[in-house]
Amino acid sequence: MKKVLIVGSGDVARRIIPWLVRRFRVRAVVRRAEEGAALRALGALPIVADLDQPDSLTRLAGIADYILHCAPPPAAGRDDPRTRRLLAALAHRGSLPRRLSYISTTGVYGDCGGAWADETRPLRAASPRGLRRVAAEGHLRAFGQRTGCRVSILRAPGIYDAAERLPVARLQKGDPVLAPEDDVFTNHIHADDLARLLVLALFRGGPNRVYNACDDSALRMGEYFDLVADTLGLPRPPRLPRAELTGRLSEMTLSFMAESRRLKNDRLKRELRARLRYPTVADALQTRAAATS
Repeated sequence: MKKVLIVGSGDVARRIIPWLVRRFRVRAVVRRAEEGAALRALGALPIVADLDQPDSLTRLAGIADYILHCAPPPAAGRDDPRTRRLLAALAHRGSLPRRLSYISTTGVYGDCGGAWADETRPLRAASPRGLRRVAAEGHLRAFGQRTGCRVSILRAPGIYDAAERLPVARLQKGDPVLAPEDDVFTNHIHADDLARLLVLALFRGGPNRVYNACDDSALRMGEYFDLVADTLGLPRPPRLPRAELTGRLSEMTLSFMAESRRLKNDRLKRELRARLRYPTVADALQTRAAATS
C-alpha cells in the first residue's frame, strides 16, 4: 500500500484523512506527541517532528510516496526556511517522494486593482506574508525540477467553513468595512473543497503546475460580510471610507483591504477535473441555512 505523509496537520488536512486512510497508509507530522491522539483517532500515524528543528526531520526521509505540504511559513521574514528544511530532509537519503501538493496563497499576486487574474499573472506580492509564500513556491518548483518529484501548487484565498471560519466575531463587534467606492474584491474557498483539491492536485496535477484554488464567487469584501450577516441574522457592518479605518482595525485586517483581485479557476476545472461542492459562498450559506431551519 502506498504511503502519504501530511506536513501541517491542521483543519484542512484533517478533513481529507478519513478518505486517505481507506486507500493509503497515512502518516502525519505533529510538533508534540500529545497532539497525536486526534490524528490517530482519524486513522493516521503521528510522527513527531518540527520544521523549525532540522535534526528532528531526518526521520521523514524516504517514508512516503506522496507528500501533502500544508504547513505555513514562519510569521516573520521574507523566506520560508521551513519549506527549505523539509525539502532537504525529504532528499536526505535519496529515496524521494513521487508527488507533492502544497497549499500556497493567492497573496503572491499582490494587488491587482480588481482585475481578473489567472495563474500566468506575474507575482507581485507586496506584504512580507505574500513574499514568504513566493519564496516557498520557488523552493518547491526548484525541488521538482531538480529531483523529478511531481510538484503541484494550490494558491488558496480566504478559507471558510459555513459552520466555522466566518467573520462572526467582527460582525458581532460591529467592525466597519470599506465604503462601496473604496471596496476591494476578495476570493474564497470552502475548507472541504480545498481539502479535496489538495488530493486532486496530488494525482492529477501537472509537474510544477500552479492552480488558483478558489470558487466561482466574485464578491467585494463588504458584499461578503453582508451575505454572512444576512444568513446569520446579524446586523450588516457599517461602511466607512478607507481613511477612517486606520486605527479602528488591526494592521493585518487593513493589509487584506489593501489588495483587490478576482481570480480565474478555469485551469482547476479543466486540468484537475474538479467539481466544487460549494461553487460560491452563497451556496454554502444556503446549505447551512437549510440544515438549521
